[in-house]
Formats: sequence, structure tokens, C-alpha cells
Amino acid sequence: MSKKYIGSIPPIITPIDEKENVDEEALRQLVDRCIDTGQHGLFVAGSNGECLALTQKERDRAISIVLDQTNGRVPVMSGVMDASTRRVIDNIKALEQMGGTCAVITPVFYARHATQDETVRHFEEIARHTDMDLMIYNIPPFTGQTIKPKTIFRIAEIDNVVGYKDTTSSFIDFQSCVEHFKGTDFALLQGSTLLSAASMLIGADGFIPSMAPLFPEPFVKCYEYGRAGDIERTMKCHALIEEICGIFPLAKSQTASTKFAISRLGFLNKRVCQPTEPTTPEQEAAIIAAIETIEEKIAALD
Repeated sequence: MSKKYIGSIPPIITPIDEKENVDEEALRQLVDRCIDTGQHGLFVAGSNGECLALTQKERDRAISIVLDQTNGRVPVMSGVMDASTRRVIDNIKALEQMGGTCAVITPVFYARHATQDETVRHFEEIARHTDMDLMIYNIPPFTGQTIKPKTIFRIAEIDNVVGYKDTTSSFIDFQSCVEHFKGTDFALLQGSTLLSAASMLIGADGFIPSMAPLFPEPFVKCYEYGRAGDIERTMKCHALIEEICGIFPLAKSQTASTKFAISRLGFLNKRVCQPTEPTTPEQEAAIIAAIETIEEKIAALD
């Protein structure tokens, strides 16, 4: 059994300049930071990366930079999400030209979803146009559709669909998927960070934590302890992860709070794409205080 997409795979932010173009040097440093601190893969051009706030040109540029800087050191999952099947296929063709090997796909959005069947057809048609690895991405607040477990099972029968990122926060549905895919090569990734520890303990293959670039150790250890079935140490990691997730609501926008927090690494800007509400000085002070407390607790983590 061989799975490519496992472990702590951060959905990296996209550093931008004052014109909302990709800050290439900062993005390259962020890639190196993730790899050097033990992350098992990268997810570029996801919702945390403001993929649909960027222009298509800059979105493609972000993906190209990440693929180039990674240079095969870890697997890269690239977001190709879009509003129609043809648009996704076009995004995948561009990704193929960049050397990408894994495309992350949601149901189409800005649409009135009629049935689960339309999402099955969406993946079937995409698969006819590429041999690339395809990853199912279930994020109902952004797409207007929750992909049900039985639909996941149907889509997984397509040869080049290799895994599933679940950001529904429905642990019951995720459990159903873990049971269904037990003993297979199909990768199950938890997209709701607060469910990372519990998901690992029931057999998940990894998770997608947006704060891992800033706090790598709790996430790497959560994966290692969870995979080993060490409940006590996994739950110690969960306690830290819970505090880390407490940073998100300290600003009006989770994107803004995440970007400001990660900007504390010192090599990238906190800037967010318009019209996202930026952090205020008061919010930033609260985030800095939270970071300092968390760092003290991480230092005591065994």
C-alpha cells in the first residue's frame, strides 16, 4: 500500500505585494520554511491561499513558484477549483504545463446544485482529460453543496482520484469514509483543523493545518503520535492545536488573522486581497500575545 498524500500538509497563504501580485521571494521562503520544519507536503492555491481573490494569472504564478521551489522534495497539491467543469479542465491543462501532479477539485460553485450526480459527472469528465492525480475537496460553505459519503465512494472509483480532503466538520461522515477506505491506497485528509487529532486516531492519513508554517511542531507530532496510536501524546498535541485555532477569530477575517500571524516569521507581509477586512492594531496585539503563550507551551511539548 502506497499513499503519496499523508501527514501535515499546510494550505499555504499567498504573500502578495501592494498591487496584489504574488511576492515571489516571500513565497519561496515560505515553501522552504514548511519543508525545513518537517511538513509532509504542501497545498497551494486553496481557500487559505486566497486562490479566487487572485487573478488567474497570479494564481497560476503562485502554483508555478511553489512547484519550482519545492522541486520534488515533498508532494504538492494544487487548487484548480472553478465555477464549471470546462474551467477546471482548463486550469488542469495549465497545471500540467507547470509540471504539477495533483489537482484539488471541489464541486462547481456559484451554481444552484440540483443533485449529487452532477458532481460525480464533474469528476468523470475531468478525469477523461487528464492522467493527473485528482483530490476531492469537500468544503460546503464555499460551494453550496455537501458531498455525501456515498458520493465520495462513487467518485473514488475513478482511476486517478487518489484522495479526499474533508472540510465539512462532520466527523460522523468522515468516520464513514475511514471505514469504507480502510486497507486501500485512497488518502483521507482532515481539513477541519480541530478534528485533526481525533481523525488521526481513527485512521486518517493526515490533515491540512493553515497555521503549521508558524507552529510546525504540534502538527508534525500530532501526525506521528496519531499514526502510532499514542492517545495521550496525540491529545496533548490537540490541546495545543485548539489554542492555535483560537487565533483565527481574533480578527474579523480568518484569512487576515492567519496572514498576520504567519507574517511574524519576518519574511512576508500581512497584506490580504481586497475587500477582505485587514487586522487592526488591537487585533494584532491580541494575536501576538496568543502566539507568545503558545510558543511557551510548545517549548514544553515532549
